[in-house]
Amino acid sequence: MAASAPENREALQEFVLRQNAEQPRHAPYSPHRFPAAPRDDDALDRVVKPKTKRAKRFLEKREPKLNENTKNAMLIKGGNANLTVTEVLKDIYAVKKPFAVLYKRKNITRPFEDQTSLEFFSKKSDCSLFLFGSHNKKRPNNLIIGRMFDYHVLDMIELGVEKFVALKDIKNSKCPEGTKPMLIFAGDVFDVNEEYRRLKSLLIDFFRGPTVPNIRLAGLEYVLHFTAVDGKIYMRSYKVLLKKSGCKIPRIELEEMGPSLDLVIRRTHLASDDLYKLSLKQPKGLKPKKKKNISHDALGTTYGRIHMQKQDLSKLQTRKVKGLKKRPAEKSAQNDGATRKKSKSA
Repeated sequence: MAASAPENREALQEFVLRQNAEQPRHAPYSPHRFPAAPRDDDALDRVVKPKTKRAKRFLEKREPKLNENTKNAMLIKGGNANLTVTEVLKDIYAVKKPFAVLYKRKNITRPFEDQTSLEFFSKKSDCSLFLFGSHNKKRPNNLIIGRMFDYHVLDMIELGVEKFVALKDIKNSKCPEGTKPMLIFAGDVFDVNEEYRRLKSLLIDFFRGPTVPNIRLAGLEYVLHFTAVDGKIYMRSYKVLLKKSGCKIPRIELEEMGPSLDLVIRRTHLASDDLYKLSLKQPKGLKPKKKKNISHDALGTTYGRIHMQKQDLSKLQTRKVKGLKKRPAEKSAQNDGATRKKSKSA
């Protein structure tokens, strides 16, 4: 119940000051004062029904298919990337074009600690491969290469760049856009060590480009060579030159071009065997139907088995050759011999 106001002027001023002191003009902030709206995590993954034909075609391209499209890669620059890492990302982008997306702005994220930003970018740009570049005192000139499965990180390997030669550092070196490179891996460690084996699979996935039914000899103009020696991986790029020779087969020469990298493995984040096996599973529509009664030997010869009913060979029509027919004199002699045998037996 409010107090009664005093009658004189001085008492009225004291009364007003006392009321203002007891009731502050601005109430302190409290998180419970304005409760936040409930967050719906499923709203981020919800697909809105398309209203135009263009949006419908866009969503149809992202639907699962029996024959998937060529894998795209996103190249992301970290918040503290230096000039070397930036040049590496630009050169890899030149090799991967047009199946790559280059993020020019810096993104402050740490893939080994938080993968949500990578998964968000993957879903936004429809990319299943990524290359993240960063630089700090603990891990200088750092690259993280990885791939996605169902828009979640499957494999992720951290590589350190110890030496780098850019495309612009070599004269007359230019990578033609859309070229499908030939990949060569040298070193037993790619088949023995599990980390190197997974890295080999990841590099093939990253650089192989589109799947083509036929190959033209003039289209083989770019080689990527990976050599694993003494704990380091040497990536070299060569241009294939077809020279004239005395026969139909041309003489092949290799001319060095960029980019060239000396890499070393740092940290790894590999998928479990069950998840990796699930990612390799193919739909039933792609599996070829098994052909019955057909077998192959070690040399690749095909053998077929035929099932037939039992035949009556007495009714088999044979070919009668005139040259094998008996002459009349031979027939009469044969008949005379038969009659003599009958008379003797009688």
